[in-house]
Amino acid sequence: MQLRLPIALKHARAWCVAALSGPQMLAFLPAATLAAFWLGGEPALIALAVAVPFLWLLFGGVDASTRARLARIAQTGLVPADQFVPKAEVVHADAPASGKSSAIFTVELDQFAELQDRFEPAAVDKVLKAVGDRLVTVSRDRDTISRIGDSRFGICLGDVQHIDLESCLQMCSRMQSAIEEPIAIDGTSVYMSASIGFCLLARAPGADAQDWLNAALAALIEAQRRGPSTVRAYSSELQSRLKHRADLRDEVAAALEQGYIQPWFQPQISTDTGKVTGFEALARWIHPDRGAISPAEFLPAIEASGLLERLAEVMIYHSFTALKAWDSAGLHVPQVGVNFSGSELSNPRLIDKVRWELDRFDLTPDRLTVEILETVVTNTSDDTITRNINALTALGCHIDLDDFGTGNASIASIRRFGVGRIKIDRSFVMKADRDPEQQRMISAVLTMAERLGVETLGEGVETVGEHALLAQLGCDHVQGFGIARPMPFEKTLDWVRAHEAKLQDAPVIPGRRAN
Repeated sequence: MQLRLPIALKHARAWCVAALSGPQMLAFLPAATLAAFWLGGEPALIALAVAVPFLWLLFGGVDASTRARLARIAQTGLVPADQFVPKAEVVHADAPASGKSSAIFTVELDQFAELQDRFEPAAVDKVLKAVGDRLVTVSRDRDTISRIGDSRFGICLGDVQHIDLESCLQMCSRMQSAIEEPIAIDGTSVYMSASIGFCLLARAPGADAQDWLNAALAALIEAQRRGPSTVRAYSSELQSRLKHRADLRDEVAAALEQGYIQPWFQPQISTDTGKVTGFEALARWIHPDRGAISPAEFLPAIEASGLLERLAEVMIYHSFTALKAWDSAGLHVPQVGVNFSGSELSNPRLIDKVRWELDRFDLTPDRLTVEILETVVTNTSDDTITRNINALTALGCHIDLDDFGTGNASIASIRRFGVGRIKIDRSFVMKADRDPEQQRMISAVLTMAERLGVETLGEGVETVGEHALLAQLGCDHVQGFGIARPMPFEKTLDWVRAHEAKLQDAPVIPGRRAN
């Protein structure tokens, strides 16, 4: 009896721990809480709140595996990069032999280059450590996590009895949600997002773990081409798409000449009046067989083919055509913005080409807004670029400094290039209505712009709250999905009319007379 009593106590303790920490507590605890309050009031409710965790600890709720997991979370939990593939090789060999499966995930931070431009290396390392720690918290003890690149992480799941596409997508969602929580850096909240590619072991090509990892990396590259915070799984179809992408360079020249690449237009509106103040022309490729092709796919192919100048010519031609059509339809669209790359601005004949196109369409120069990335202004040492930008300003074109805040442009650069408007990058606008730090950053930019006498436009406005905040802080214009997505020209006519009708139907504030 003396030998059997400890065993019985051990089983009893295990049963109590299972009962207190199992899923049945999701149903029992609310019922017990309601009963305690009903029978004994607040004292009984407090006693129950103390008793349940006390019993859980008394019966050994923090067991060895739980303590190990807590210790792992407290540390970095990351294995060295050179150990990731060997550990994945073990899973690759053992899981099928035992009738189990696994998956490899590759996670990469979006806009990491901009993060490096904004912060010192120590702060960037702090962000990377925070991301690594968060990936540990959403993983299991048996999973292998490693930083396998500058801003890239690999996660190899320990073998599991069953895993499918849906469960992998759920894991990706948990990873992204954890990464997107704000990270405090030097008193500033930094918001990061991540793209994820993964490959199920059952779909892995090749014969070893390196091929398995390469498949997950191919899925990650596919995700990144689709835009930030995208998830993609490796499949045989993905391999076919990668092959098709290799053919884009051969197709892109013909697409430009045949009219498959044209501008789609995204409206910009005034925060003061709500009226349309312009459109930005964004290149879109509608392939006759494959449908819409992402700019992240075809723009690198255009650049690699040396066709950026030809793209600019196509964009200007269709944009000026749109301006004339809006005028003929009686719609007031003051200007259209066209993006100019560094290679285009290096062309000594640029001013002659722009002047010729304006004369051809009988348009005044103020109808064209030249959008220049802040990185072009910051990094340029080419006198031709400087002369071209200043000549465009002297001609009467507007100059927009795009993605402001990502390229460390100085105040002197804004003056030097005759910038008329700065476009505040979406990374500052995102969640600004809920983040005081973001609000202070935007306020600082707006104050600087006001002192310099330049206008401002908030990019990437997606919510009513962000729109309202920018208007309240004094930002002159807004643009983003919260206003309208980019659209083909034929849809702009109805959109502008509907927008103007909505402004006319707006209620008049009592006590004021209409001018």
